[in-house]
Formats: sequence, structure tokens, C-alpha cells
Amino acid sequence: MLYGPNEELRVEQVDLADPLSGDVLVRIVGSGVCGSDAHALAGELPMYAGSFPMVLGHEAAGVVEAVGSDVRYVRPGDHVVLGWIPGCGHCAQCWNGDPRHCTQLGFSGVLYDGATRLSKDGQPIYHMAHIAGFAEYAVVGERTCVKIREDAPLEKVCLIGCGVRTGYGAVFGNAKVEPGASALVIGCGGVGLNVVQSLRLAGASTIIAVDVSDAKLALASEFGATHTVNAKLADPVMVAREITRGAGVDYAFEVISTPETVRQAFDCTRSDGTLVVVGVTSPFDAPMSMPASPRKTVMSGGPTGTQWVNTAMLVDLYMGGRLMLDELISCERPLEEVNAAFSDLRASEVARTVLRPTD
Repeated sequence: MLYGPNEELRVEQVDLADPLSGDVLVRIVGSGVCGSDAHALAGELPMYAGSFPMVLGHEAAGVVEAVGSDVRYVRPGDHVVLGWIPGCGHCAQCWNGDPRHCTQLGFSGVLYDGATRLSKDGQPIYHMAHIAGFAEYAVVGERTCVKIREDAPLEKVCLIGCGVRTGYGAVFGNAKVEPGASALVIGCGGVGLNVVQSLRLAGASTIIAVDVSDAKLALASEFGATHTVNAKLADPVMVAREITRGAGVDYAFEVISTPETVRQAFDCTRSDGTLVVVGVTSPFDAPMSMPASPRKTVMSGGPTGTQWVNTAMLVDLYMGGRLMLDELISCERPLEEVNAAFSDLRASEVARTVLRPTD
């Protein structure tokens, strides 16, 4: 429970409504602690202004326990990854296969019908990203559920719900990186590492990973980086130009999202290259200044396409040994240690902590 920005999270018993029409009750098995949770904790996401108290968590997986009327896609016993971009399913963007830009279903702490399913002493408690995954159970909309194969470990594949899909979507959906391309990734945390491994899956020939942590850079090499740059010791722009014989990389992915690192990534790309800004800026509306360069492309990155297709496919890649998930998890903690999990997130050597309800 988060009662206000920058407050310590509390583990409490609350009331969870029975599933209504279109609802699904999910027993949470694993929930990753993501940078966006930290932004919400710090009050840096304006869409949640005033949505307190709130249950954080949007990178979760579990088992369907019960369904409301009119639910057709899942049934009790199904294993699901919860997707934080369900979309309304009816607007033009959803019909075009990009619910990330749904024009009807926003993020304000309520579910698809404008109400919450959590309460305490009669007062509503809000859901982060339609999920509220830092809990033992969650009631979500049917469109939030992505049914997956039952032999996949839920405490691992929960990461696909956000960080993995975000990295994959930036590479395959936004940039559409082609085999043999050169690319640079600034920021090698949980999402950045997934950009790196997605570039490997796409067949990029040169993958330059940039960070200020040698431990994260070592992980990036394991995930597929062909070159690493510690930005404390070397200028990434100069290194990128040197590796690409002065041209600059075809694609740059910026996963920290400060004005300074975005500009740095821009300067690393070739004259007609593409920059994808993947992370949430801090502050959320931070202005960024870049020179006019009509030949360069600048776009925001993130999960693209329908989560029902990409999530199941990524689970299959993991089960087939082609997608690295175990290596992303630095620590597992019980829900009671949620505040320690955020300390993990702030520690420079940690990729991801997974919270698991106490058995």
C-alpha cells in the first residue's frame, strides 16, 4: 500500500471484491519490481496524481482462481501473464494492433469500468496500471490476462509483462532493426538488458552497451553486447564513432531518459539513423533539446503490437532457451520485504527483484 509519494510502502490486509462481469481473479505468483514502480512511488507519474492509496506492481504473473460472467478467454486454472496495456479493444488504435495508444482506456488507478476492486474501511484503493501486482491476489479485466503454457515458471515469466516486452517492442516494433545493423544501448538495467538481447535476436552485428556500472556491462556482454563502454571512463559518442568508422550507429536506444543521455544517444547515431527513447523521463515532462536533423528519426519506444501474441511468443522463446530471463533476476523476496526490493532497484548492481507472496 502506497499512501502518498515517497512514503514507505505498507503491507496490509485489504478488501478485494469478487469478480464482476468481465473480471478475472488471479493468484499472484511473481511480480517484478520495475523502474516505473519507482517513478510511481516518487510521485513522478502525473496520471496517478491523487490516486492514493494505491497498490503498486504491474509486471506480474499468476494463476486464474475465478472469473466473472461474460469472461470467455480464460478459466480457473489457466496460467497468465498480466499485461499492463489491455486497451479498450474498440478504438482505432486497438483495432490497428497498438493498444499502447488506446484513446479510451487511460491510467488513473481504476479498471476498465472506472471503478476499483480494492478497498479498506469502505474507502477505495487504486490499482497501478490496471493490475496492482504487489499483492497475493488481484482482480483484473479479462483483457489484462495473457494465457500462457502451464510448464513455464511464473516467477520467471512475470518479467515478460513489462521489462522484456518493452525491450523487445523497442527493437522489433518501434525500430524494426534488420539483421547486420549496428546499435547502441544507453542504460543496462532490467529494460536495457532486454533491448540488448532483443538486438541479438534481431541479428544486429554490432551492439554497443553503455552504462556506468561494470557489473551491468558484464551482464550486457552475456546478453549479447559486442562492445561495452563505461561512460565514467570514456565518451560513448567517440567510442561509437570509432567502432563504426566515423559513421555512427544505425540505431541508438536510450533507456535512462534524462535530457543529457537522450542527446548523447542522438549524437551516437549516423546522419540518417534512428533514436528510440525507451524509458520514462524524470521528471515526466522534462524538456529535451536536439539539433534539427530531418534525416534522423526520433521515436518513443515501448511495448508494441498486441500483448496476447508477443507475450506468448516470448514465453516460448524462453522455454526454448533463446530468451534469457533467469539471468535478469538478482533476487527474490517475499512481499513483506517490498521496501528492501526498492532498495535493490536503487542499487547499481541489481537487474531485477521478484516479489513472491508468502506460501
